[in-house]
Amino acid sequence: MRWFLYLGISAILPHFACLAAMRKVTDAQVREVHRSALLIDTHNDVTGRTVNGFEIGERASDGHTDLPRLREGGFGAVFFVASGTASAHRALQMIDPVRYEIIGRHPDDFLLARTATDVELARDQGKVAALIGLEGGHAIEDSLRLLRAFLLLGVRYMTLTHDFHTNWADSGGYVGHPAAPRHNGLTEFGKDVVREMNRLGMIVDISHVSDKTFWDTLAVSRAPLFASHSSCRALSNISRNMSDEMIRAMAKKGGVIQINVGCDFLSQKCADAIESLDFYTGEIRITEQCRDNPKVRRAELEKYYAQQKSRIPQATLEDVVAHIDHVVKIAGVDAVGIGSDFDGIEYVPAGLEDVSKFPNLTRVLLEGGYSPSEIRKIYG
Repeated sequence: MRWFLYLGISAILPHFACLAAMRKVTDAQVREVHRSALLIDTHNDVTGRTVNGFEIGERASDGHTDLPRLREGGFGAVFFVASGTASAHRALQMIDPVRYEIIGRHPDDFLLARTATDVELARDQGKVAALIGLEGGHAIEDSLRLLRAFLLLGVRYMTLTHDFHTNWADSGGYVGHPAAPRHNGLTEFGKDVVREMNRLGMIVDISHVSDKTFWDTLAVSRAPLFASHSSCRALSNISRNMSDEMIRAMAKKGGVIQINVGCDFLSQKCADAIESLDFYTGEIRITEQCRDNPKVRRAELEKYYAQQKSRIPQATLEDVVAHIDHVVKIAGVDAVGIGSDFDGIEYVPAGLEDVSKFPNLTRVLLEGGYSPSEIRKIYG
């Protein structure tokens, strides 16, 4: 199965875009390069809103994603994420609006994609390819039969864990708070899950897993792994990011790290500020208190985020490029892509505030010395 477009095996000379002389780029050049790329975002959490009635076809004044802004951002494909952190029931609830509200209500704009060929077909028809990712192996409820059922529904990757352990794989915990090991990586059943995903052609996603789970998965999997929404630990030392050793090892077997644009993933200053504020403890407290009322929970969380915003340094477009540069330096341009985590993150970089702003990233990459062909690889 061709699991990423333009993911080649040709060797390239690593280059340091951050060290290249900044060159002048015209608006026309940015538009030409951006339009020529097939921009794929491997992790978008707008489904957390659509499941509660959000209409993606209308421009919103909040959040990060809607159809008008996806068009402005020049997207070719998006993995819409179904959260499987609670149960199969919850995951099914979130897959349904992808199939019937995002795609079903907007058939002229979205095409359900199951293969790379479908992604190319959507591009040819002027549509956005809508793919489905399953975030959290909790959703399969320890059943390979349920794993196969999710494949039939259109799921094309599964994140092995989320912020908490499954019964068969250790999680890395949530940002700034690593989880204490429970299984010492993958259990024997966890290895069976990976093998079955390989057999089915479902991409194995190692964002959120513990380091030991990552190494176990890399050893077991016959197919390339990817991190659907992680960044570089060398630049922001949080548990959800990947170490250089992990990135190199994954890339050596054909894998890709998809850069998360959350400010704490990008900037050590931001991550340190969030840690000092004990930010996630407050977030979890509100979530628990309002568990049975999603609308109240969202309102309370928005209020909480607004209160904290002025105390958290904002990352920049240059921080995004620094993570891309770092992967290119240590593993090559074939090893890096984009997994924004939009609508799943609260603090976004200046210049990349939502999905409409991706031409800004194209500009900065061009100014930093990346060629159009390299940008097409990163995006596609």
